[in-house]
This record gives sequence, C-alpha cells and structure tokens, in this order.
Amino acid sequence: MATNGKIGVTTENIFPVIKKFLYSDHEIFLRELVANAVDATQKMKALAASGEYNAELGELAIRIELDEAAKTLKIVDNGIGMTAEEVDKYINQIAFSSAGEFLEKYKDQLTSIIGHFGLGFYSAFMVAEKVTIETLSWKDGAKAVKWTCDGSPEYQMEECEKVDRGTVITLYIAEDEKEFAQKNRISSLLNKYCKFMPVPVIFGKEQEWKDGKYVDTDKDNVINKIEPLWARKPADLKDEDYKEFYKALYPMADEPLFHIHLNVDYPFNLTGILYFPKIKNNVEISRNKIQLYCNQMFVTDSVDNIVPDFLTLLHGVIDSPDIPLNVSRSYLQSDSNVKKISTYITKKVADRLDEIFRNERAQLEEKWDNLKLFIEFGMLSDDKFCDRAMKFCLLKNTENKYFSIEDYKKAIEGSQTDKDKKVVFLYATDTEAQYSFIEAAKNKGYDVLLMDCHLDSHFVNLLEAKLENVRFARVDSDSIDNLIPTEDKIRPELSESDQEDLTTMFKAVLPAGNEYNVHADNLGADAAPILITQSEFMRRYREMSALGGGMNFYGEMPEMYNITVNMENPLVEKIMGAKPAEKSEVESFAKDNDALRQITDLALLANGMLKGKELSDFIARSAKVVENAYLK
Repeated sequence: MATNGKIGVTTENIFPVIKKFLYSDHEIFLRELVANAVDATQKMKALAASGEYNAELGELAIRIELDEAAKTLKIVDNGIGMTAEEVDKYINQIAFSSAGEFLEKYKDQLTSIIGHFGLGFYSAFMVAEKVTIETLSWKDGAKAVKWTCDGSPEYQMEECEKVDRGTVITLYIAEDEKEFAQKNRISSLLNKYCKFMPVPVIFGKEQEWKDGKYVDTDKDNVINKIEPLWARKPADLKDEDYKEFYKALYPMADEPLFHIHLNVDYPFNLTGILYFPKIKNNVEISRNKIQLYCNQMFVTDSVDNIVPDFLTLLHGVIDSPDIPLNVSRSYLQSDSNVKKISTYITKKVADRLDEIFRNERAQLEEKWDNLKLFIEFGMLSDDKFCDRAMKFCLLKNTENKYFSIEDYKKAIEGSQTDKDKKVVFLYATDTEAQYSFIEAAKNKGYDVLLMDCHLDSHFVNLLEAKLENVRFARVDSDSIDNLIPTEDKIRPELSESDQEDLTTMFKAVLPAGNEYNVHADNLGADAAPILITQSEFMRRYREMSALGGGMNFYGEMPEMYNITVNMENPLVEKIMGAKPAEKSEVESFAKDNDALRQITDLALLANGMLKGKELSDFIARSAKVVENAYLK
C-alpha cells in the first residue's frame, strides 16, 4: 500500500535552498550519489567481515546506467539497502533551522558540502525533475520499497518488486540539464570525481576499434582504481611507479623532479603523494595542481587554505578525512587540524629536500635550475621553511658550479671582504648582457653568482637579512673597484665649477627622460672613458616593485643612472681640456663634440640604451670615424 507525505523539513522548502546555494556546482550530484553507494557497499563488506551477514555477497560494485533517449540516469549498488523505516528516517526527514540561516552560515562554501550535511541524495534534484529510489535492505524479512519525488516536498512511498539487495536511484534529467543525459558528460564526471573510489565503479562496456568504429566488448568498463598509489606502502613501490602515476595525473606534463610520499595517522590522518614539477618562470602556470581527496573521493584542486601558498606550486594528491570540507574559508584558516596538516606537509617537503641535499647532491645540482623558483618562493613566504632551507639552498655561479650558502661564503670571504668587513656576494642576472662586467670581476680574482630567477631581487634582500656581515652587489652596479672597496679610494678633486661643467656636458648628450648622476672617478688610463651603471638600491627596489613588492613609488620614478667619468682616460682628459671657459658655451660645445658623443654612445650601447635615431646617428658617425682613419 502506497503512502503519501511531505518531506519533514523545518524550512519552508529545502529544494530552492539546494538549487540556489549550489547552482554553479550542480555537477557534483554524481559524486555525492556514487559516494553514498560506495558507503553502502563498504558497510555491506563490514557486516560480512564481522559475521553479521552470512549469505552470498555477490558483486560488490556500483553501476552507472545511462539511457540517453529516455534521459534517465541510474546509480545501482548492492550495498546494505534500506527498510521503509530507514527511508523515512534518512530521506524524508531533513532538519535545518532555516534556509536563510543555512545560506548565511555556509555562504563562502564552494564545493563538497552537501554530503557532509546529509544532503548528498538531495543533490540529485539540482539536475533531475523526478527521482526514484528502489531499495531492499540486507536484513532478514525486509520488504523492498520504492520512493518517488518530483522535487517538491511531496513524496510517494510504496512496496515494490525489487528482489536484489541494495539500492537503485533513478534520475529523470530535467530539460534544462540535459547535458547530464549525455554519455561523454557523465564519463568525464566519473573520471573527475570517482577515478580512485575504493569500490569498483562501472559505466558501460570497454570498447575496441572494429570495422572502422568503436564497438562495445563484453568486458565491464571499470572507471576507477580501487587502490591508488598513495594508499600503498612506499616500501612496495619503485620510482617508475611514482612516475607512471604522475603521468596518469598530468598526461601532458614534463617528468617530475622528485616526489614525496605522505603517510601519517596521528594526530590526524593524511596520505598522499606530492611531486616537484619542472617549474617555469611563470609561477601562475603551475598553481592549483594538487588534488584533494577525502577517503579516495575527489573534492577539489584548490588547496589554497590547506597548504602554504608556496606549496600550491607542487603537483600531486592529498587524501585526508580530517580536513573540514563543510566550512568557510575563514574557518579553514583557523582550524587547528588544518594548521597541523599544513605544518606537517611543509616539514615533509623540507625533510625530503634536505635528504636529497645530503645523499643525492649531484641530482639536486642537476635539477636545481628547475627547482630554484620553488625554493626561493618557499623561503620568501614561509619563515619555518626558510630556516630549514638555508642548509640545502644552492647558489650557482657564472661557471655553472653549485655551492651551499654557507660553503660559498667561506669560499669567497678571503678575497671578497670589503673595508667594512662585509663579505660581498657579486651576482649577475644575464651573462651575455653583463659579460664585460663579469670578466672585469674575474680579472680581479672575484667570483660572480648567476641570479637570473625573477624572484631574485626579493631573494637577495632575504639573504642579506639572514646572513651576518654579508651584502649583495650586482656586478654592473658600479666599477669593480667600487663594488668591493678594500681601502679609501683617492678620487679626482674637481672644483664646483668643473663638476657643474662635467654634469652639463654629459647631460647634453645623454637620452632625455632619465635621471643622471654624473661624477668623476679614477679608473685607470686603460679603462673605458665612461661607465654607466644603476644604483644597486634603486634598481633592486624597482625590480621588487615590478613584482608587487610593496615599493610601487619606486616603480613610478624615472630611471636613475650613475655616469662615472674616468678622468684618467686620455680621451676624457683631452675633451675636458678643450671645453670652453664660458659656462654659457659648455652645452653647445658638448652637443657639437663628436668625440664626446661617440664615447657616450659607446657606453649607452654597452648597456642596451642606444635606440632609434640615436642609434642611427651613432652608426653614421662611426662610419665617418672609420673613413677618416683609413681613407685620409
């Protein structure tokens, strides 16, 4: 005998709440229904294992059946099933204080909340205009029950003819959700959410290519691996297993650098495998590649609030039933379990890198260029990781040799300590563009680091703060003698008037739009007549500003260059000796002096600053110089 009733909710209507709240995430209905079926199946296994159920278990699997023509989707399991009383208890009774309160409390939620509030089944109504449940309990003497509802609080429940233990849920897909009555769409959702569930999930038959088309075979198409790699013991796995699993997760990605197998059961449960990918220069490209699972059920690939920011650059899988998925972002950030998990993962990553540094140093050096961005990002964003990483972080010089930070300091402190007892770490960012500066440093017996990562402007600041009596100087930020001064240098003594003339002359032939600080120095008769550099401080903070380092006012300032005039150079001496005595004539003298323009343009050219008309004029002038030298 059929019974009719109203679903017991303390809200006016639960269905608009569901649809309004999870409209954008309605695809997760399939995950929730399959998860319920998995739960029912595992409970059946447990009953058999405990001896409470002694009959034949039969096939313990979940079958997904789609009828595209009829627009019906079935989720079939042979789990514990339900009695009429259990249907009434678990399906007909939903207790919420109010729809408004519910929406307000969980407004920040994006996914994976329905099942955690007992709403897993009702997610079906996000895509279906009608849902039926046919179920038979495992209990002796139980009668099969059919439950029908059209998405309103009204339902009908009656006995039915079902003879097999378990549950069949049938969704009659709504017209405006007909994408969920398409095979490809269902297949993609099963692959996304269910590919590692612990019970076989079957969708149709495996196919083979025959007579110019794909045809069904007799073999069930099992879409999941019930024992994923992260659930197995590391001792039973080889490197190839980890590489194959990575390839399965990210088919188009390069081979990973290293992996970490996570496995902890106290004070929280966590398993997983994390990989160090080959990180490109664009940080954003590699983000959001960690997949979060809960008991092998896919939840999300956005783990921003569960792992530290820099660890979102890693790839792989985290599986934990102890991460609260049914709460807001702000709650996640304050939850003690989440903090413990985050700390644990950070420690495991640091431990693994330290282990590689100690035991596989050659491998670390070989892969460092691809790993460097990750390490620097981690050190800049996480203090605890930074303290650990100071031991295994590597520095590479321009000759492609690698050093630990401490070893490098010891190696250079004998030759690169300035008069203030600071060890000077010289570095270049581009070996081609800064070739002459690098060679000048090498000729002095100095070593030069290569720091070409786009985080390095921040990173050198960090190292200066962490290391005692150390400073960094880019090799092209000043003359080599000034970069590591070992004694007070004797500089040329210019009168105020001569200094003004010097500034006027060079500003007259330098490109407009920049700021220039012109000063005289003694660099030797064989050194270049002019040296153009940028202040280490100003350049570094402009670069930090460009990366969002909070120094935006530096980024808005015009470029500032230091113009060092070598007063010991014979050509400079001759030009300065020829300048007019009258200040009003100095500027025009400079503009008309080809030698002054030539040496200035050469310095600009060396810095990549000669462009457009100025470059064209330089080429024409140089041709005349050659002509005068060889044809006259």
